[in-house]
Amino acid sequence: MKIIMISLDSLRANRLGCYGYSKPTSPYLDQIASEGVLFEKAFASDIPTEVAHTSIFTGKVGLRTRVVSHGSQLSILSKSTQWLPTMLRQSGFTTGAVDNLYQLKEWFARGFRYYINSVGNRRWIDGATINELAKPWLREHKDEDFFLFLHYWDPHTPYLPPKEYVKNFYDFSKDPYDKQNKSMEPAYSHLAYPFFKHHHFDLLGPVTDAEYVNALYDAEVRYLDDKLREIDDYLERLNIKEETMLIIFGDHGGESLTEHDIYWDHCGLYDTTVQVPLIIRWPNQIPEGRRVKGMVQQVDLMPTILEAIDLSSTLLKDIDGKSLWPSMLGGETNGTESTIYLSECAWQAARGVRNDRFKLIRTRDSGPFSRPPRELYDLHHDPQETVNLIHSHPQIADKLEKQLDNWIDSILEGQEDPMEMQLEQEGLPFHRRIEEILRNVGLTWEDWLKNPSSKRLEKLLQK
Repeated sequence: MKIIMISLDSLRANRLGCYGYSKPTSPYLDQIASEGVLFEKAFASDIPTEVAHTSIFTGKVGLRTRVVSHGSQLSILSKSTQWLPTMLRQSGFTTGAVDNLYQLKEWFARGFRYYINSVGNRRWIDGATINELAKPWLREHKDEDFFLFLHYWDPHTPYLPPKEYVKNFYDFSKDPYDKQNKSMEPAYSHLAYPFFKHHHFDLLGPVTDAEYVNALYDAEVRYLDDKLREIDDYLERLNIKEETMLIIFGDHGGESLTEHDIYWDHCGLYDTTVQVPLIIRWPNQIPEGRRVKGMVQQVDLMPTILEAIDLSSTLLKDIDGKSLWPSMLGGETNGTESTIYLSECAWQAARGVRNDRFKLIRTRDSGPFSRPPRELYDLHHDPQETVNLIHSHPQIADKLEKQLDNWIDSILEGQEDPMEMQLEQEGLPFHRRIEEILRNVGLTWEDWLKNPSSKRLEKLLQK
């Protein structure tokens, strides 16, 4: 048996045709979805990248592993924690990864017999580089039972797709640098601008049209789609496509494309970020064209894979995930959960609880954003999460908050909350990065709050 897990970093579910998007971003992913099972409501319990992948490979939410932040020196994953690649290697699989997460934390290399660092010279981490590294590995191990993890970064900032991809998503009768267009001003005057200046905006040039940046994101997705077609075609050439369980997922649901005062980044517990694409294909083993409508989580992937290889579930200790097999094979399209718990602690520190109808978000530290302490959304009538009902529906909010607190207490069992430890000892990682940038030009955070202007920062950098 062969298993390939593909993480599509920052890929937003509703930017794919198979999830209802009208633009041609994903013809090949749509085809893969038609050949397997698509989960319409899949969620990351923890965001962003570091905590999401830790949860995926442990089957546990961040509160249980105590890895709740991204880029924190406090995050340590116990070596006794069960780890999917290690379990598969111990079960006789040849394990490989084309990835760069080891540069974030050492535990991402655990269990892999072959770990290939994907950082290349083209476009930071380019899908072409991933494929170039993955193909020789696949060819060499095609006759073995293997587990291969591929981590693509193409839709992640900075959005620098090949130019030929952009024309399908932007009307070039307009000028993306037209100085009369003011739609980029909220991004250029945002408190988070010092970070994104270097990581994104400087690389795009003096763009004035926000829709152009959104078009670049779509072009990145289409480029990624072509890279996935290429790797899938290679599986067919090697004659192993039919025996391969292919699992494609987003690590977090991708970017907020100006929604919720978030300009091309993945923070906030809104569905734009926490809902992820999830597609599983395994010819002759799971149905074709099936769509699961109920809610599932990324932590469900670990028990699903272990069930596929007949590894006893009794080996799993205190995991939060549940096998997706009943959802994939059952007559109904139910998911694994009626309630999903959410967490972030990088740009902001917040937790949330979501059921099929309502979502409550409780913010502990809003970082460079303006957030109320509590937000309540009716997802049936307001799927974009734009109308906060916290004052008009206090009983619903209080009930959900109590449910959230009970869930937290059931996991902590008297231990100190790792989110509180992070805030007390280090603060928010990305807030600290902004403060470091400001300090280099002689500004404090308080100075920046008074006048968060890109032009002001540029002048200081030129001195």
